[in-house]
Amino acid sequence: MVRLIDRLASLEAVARRAGVGIGTLYRHFPTREDLYEAVYRREVEQLVELAKYLVDPKIRPVEALRRWLRAGVEFMATKKGMAAALAMAAHGSSELVTYSLDRLTWAVGEQLRRAAAAGEIRADIDPEDLLRALVGMCYAYDGTAWQPKVLRLIDVLVDGLRQRPDKTRDRQACEGLPYAQP
Repeated sequence: MVRLIDRLASLEAVARRAGVGIGTLYRHFPTREDLYEAVYRREVEQLVELAKYLVDPKIRPVEALRRWLRAGVEFMATKKGMAAALAMAAHGSSELVTYSLDRLTWAVGEQLRRAAAAGEIRADIDPEDLLRALVGMCYAYDGTAWQPKVLRLIDVLVDGLRQRPDKTRDRQACEGLPYAQP
């Protein structure tokens, strides 16, 4: 059986595209899994950087949240095709899983806190729960036409997070929650 990794990309082609020799590539990334992990970490950091950029006062907080979640869908789109390779890279490396969960939870948490502080969304949303919902929506669909469906669901989700007129329940729900700031 041909492994999925063998079909994704030859290291020679990667080296050629990067403009380096195969020896240089192997010195930095001895295995394909090392290369996949490095790319994955870079893309996680790009989502973190996007979260920092979206703190721009010209961008409404709820729209910043929506934009970050949409970028998360794009991130997941590339990961769905590499799921087997990433699983091999993460196999035995709970550090990679912890790293990505921590960084991405922080990033979406920044968007949630800002939108809640502006009174645009409910304040009782756990960032990790929202991140898991995003991942779940992305993996709930198979096939090639899943992204437009998930992007539509992102809009529905964000609209559902909007602040209700009766804010009393939100404040009561937040009491004692470490991630919520009423």
